[in-house]
Amino acid sequence: MYQNKTIAVVVPAYNEEKLIGRVIETMPEYIDYIIVVNDYSPDSTSEKIHRYLPEMENRLKLIEHEVNQGVGGAIASGYEWCRDNKIDVAVVMAGDAQMDPDDLPTLLMPVIADETDYAKGNRLFTGEIASGYWHVADSQCGYTAINLKALKAIHWDDMYKRYGQPNDLLVRLNINNFISISFEIFIR
Repeated sequence: MYQNKTIAVVVPAYNEEKLIGRVIETMPEYIDYIIVVNDYSPDSTSEKIHRYLPEMENRLKLIEHEVNQGVGGAIASGYEWCRDNKIDVAVVMAGDAQMDPDDLPTLLMPVIADETDYAKGNRLFTGEIASGYWHVADSQCGYTAINLKALKAIHWDDMYKRYGQPNDLLVRLNINNFISISFEIFIR
């Protein structure tokens, strides 16, 4: 729990045998659940994750796709798990360890404080996208946090499944009048 909220991190993973262990091992203790979605990786990603399951069985959850769905499909599967398990805030961190866990509090706080429904990392400084969220310059940054209200409102089966998912989600959030904010973060 973090600030009395349940927090899950959704980790989309495809061919991440080299870095998935680092993602799992560096996850802060205040994260209640680590939801790794193996998107039908042909490498040993699944075997690597299975090594952690016995010691982390209550905290680490593995969702195995039987067909590759793309990063958007993996995120949607993780979000559905979070929605169905009534997780207060779901965060997305890539399976390649590019997102710094030290940035989690910055991303979480406005969602936990009900200042926003969706917080998004921003690797850029300026720009505009076609979602209607003119303050979100880096629409493709996958380091995000979303609250349960928004998780329940979006139809995840209809979500774009590949790399265009972040844009699709921003548009859907805007259509449903959810508040979104962006933060400058650094990807390692």
